[in-house]
Amino acid sequence: MSKGPLITRTELRKRKEEEEKAAQKLFEQEQKLADKEYRKKEKEISNFYRKEHKKQKEITKSRSNEQTKIRERSNTLTKAIIVVAILLAIVIFIVLNL
Repeated sequence: MSKGPLITRTELRKRKEEEEKAAQKLFEQEQKLADKEYRKKEKEISNFYRKEHKKQKEITKSRSNEQTKIRERSNTLTKAIIVVAILLAIVIFIVLNL
């Protein structure tokens, strides 16, 4: 009266291998999708920073050049103030002596 098992060990092993293959295939598909999304995101980020880099102009100024320009401007303004002060003093002297 002993009946044979409903599922044999070899059948169980085959089913288990099929499940593992299916799980591996699913994992690989998910990995591909995740990798694709990652590459897309990286491309968007690199495009954004490439555009930002294009917006920035090359630096043609230096601190020393700017300092010399400021010094020259300061010297000319100082000379102009001195000339105006001398002319104002002359005008005041002439007005008060008349």
